Amino acid sequence: MAVVSKGFTLLELLVVISIIGILLGIGSVSFSTAQKKGRDSRRQGDMTAIQKSLEEYYALTNGYPASVTSGGSITYLTNTLMNLVPYDPKNSGTYVYTYTVDAPAVKTAYCLCAIVENASAANASGNASGVCIWTGTKDRFCVSNQQ
Repeated sequence: MAVVSKGFTLLELLVVISIIGILLGIGSVSFSTAQKKGRDSRRQGDMTAIQKSLEEYYALTNGYPASVTSGGSITYLTNTLMNLVPYDPKNSGTYVYTYTVDAPAVKTAYCLCAIVENASAANASGNASGVCIWTGTKDRFCVSNQQ
């Protein structure tokens, strides 16, 4: 009568554990990349929505607001153009939306920027007024006035 072993050898267990570890490593990197791309897409959507509200503001006042802050609103008299200016999806000290207007008295040009996590989502072009110009790496997505 032959002896039948009921179990796995140490080598078989190590191979299976190694394969599971490799799959988990690949999965977590892919998930992290997908999260970054998702946050960058949301940033771009937020920039477009804020830009539309700023253009409405310009149509009403022939100028842009002196400041725009996340969590605030964009209003003119009784017209609420944007009830709540969105926060950056990561909402940390590094990742914030920045708004710059050409001059407080003039207010005919602005630049609205967000730092992106994926360089392929960045656009490094400034506008003719010079409000959207920066130096360094291509790590921002910016929109500027359309007027």
